[in-house]
Amino acid sequence: MSGNEPTSVPSGPVAPTVSSAPVAGRRWGLPSALAAEFDPDRGPQKGRRRPRRTVRDWLVDFACFFSAVAIGMVAADAVGSNPHVSRGFAEADQVIGALACAAVWLRRRWPVGLAIAMVPVTVVSDTAGGAAAIALFTLAVHRPFRYVGWIGGLSIAVMPLIYWLRPDAEMPYPVAVLFGVLLSASVIGWGMFVRSRRQLLLSLRDRAIRAENEAVLRAEQAQRLARESIAREMHDVLAHRLTLLSVHAGALEFRPDAPREEIVRAAGVIRESSHEALQDLREVIGVLRGGGSAGAGDGEASGRPQPTLSALETLVAESRDAGMKVALDHRVDDPGAVPAAVGRTAYRIAQEGLTNARKHAPGAEVTVLVSGAPGQGLTLSVRNPPPPGDVPAVPGSGQGLIGLTERATLAGGRIEHGASGDGGFRVDAWLPWDVPSGRGDEL
Repeated sequence: MSGNEPTSVPSGPVAPTVSSAPVAGRRWGLPSALAAEFDPDRGPQKGRRRPRRTVRDWLVDFACFFSAVAIGMVAADAVGSNPHVSRGFAEADQVIGALACAAVWLRRRWPVGLAIAMVPVTVVSDTAGGAAAIALFTLAVHRPFRYVGWIGGLSIAVMPLIYWLRPDAEMPYPVAVLFGVLLSASVIGWGMFVRSRRQLLLSLRDRAIRAENEAVLRAEQAQRLARESIAREMHDVLAHRLTLLSVHAGALEFRPDAPREEIVRAAGVIRESSHEALQDLREVIGVLRGGGSAGAGDGEASGRPQPTLSALETLVAESRDAGMKVALDHRVDDPGAVPAAVGRTAYRIAQEGLTNARKHAPGAEVTVLVSGAPGQGLTLSVRNPPPPGDVPAVPGSGQGLIGLTERATLAGGRIEHGASGDGGFRVDAWLPWDVPSGRGDEL
């Protein structure tokens, strides 16, 4: 770090949606070029012009100048009445002190250079003491401690030489030296305190901005997760609906001479499935346009409760109405006791298994087995034998089983799928079903 670089407090990235104005506006009451020097967001950078002085800066500069002049006038009277100082030396002292007071206006631009120049000036001029104190204070406020330590230490080191060349008329030499050292140390300490306080304020401001930014990011992440959850739910629902459409449309295509009752039933299923698919699409488009919500993952934003294990019999009934042969072996005594997340995952696995069986094994009898208990987990199995006849080509994305594996893994369970020994297909899943808190002794 060079001598002209400001010290700043590290700050994290700030999201565009977060505004720091309410926090930054409470710095020190009025805007200041000094505040900009400490501020990592507004400070001067290499190649940029230095911030212009504000009204507050001009008031502070005038106060520093008049303080240096007032201290210099008091020192000039003391020098004029000091019997150890000649008249010609006293006049030169006053001229040098006046120039030093004028140099106070350069303290913001060259704080290090002004403080260094004031060290030899104070050796030959008592009236420059006020300007030297202002320069030392400015150095302590604007620059790191390594500059303050060297220059402040040098200023204190020449203190015995100053009082040796011009002894004080009223105080003994040791007392005068001690007074000068304490005065210089007090000025340096005051400046370092002001610097530390302003850095602390900027650090607190940075923390506030970072906290606001993190809150926004957490909200955006919750919305993103909700949208992903809705997309997975809608993928499963739409796949189920559209598969019904495809199967029944294919049946009408391959069996144009089917009985009227079957044609009417197939047309009814196609109409109902089309209506449900359109309704699902409207819901997901509405959610995406609205940006999602933090609680949409639970199905509240869609206006309809998400299915759980209790809805498995309804799913099987819909598949039977569509012409499938499904045997359900439900061994869970109380489906409502299954946790909602576990039951929803089991429902989706069964739904995907029935959808795949309808696509790739039409006419085959599908067996769905559900069993389990708290503490043992929930076991779900969907099996079908090889299809009895030709299988029509039904388009699909091939991502259903991948999605089921991801669902089961996120739920803490596992899933296995593949061809069975008789040429059919199987989907076996296990999901954790924890023991409810407070009921361990009863079980």
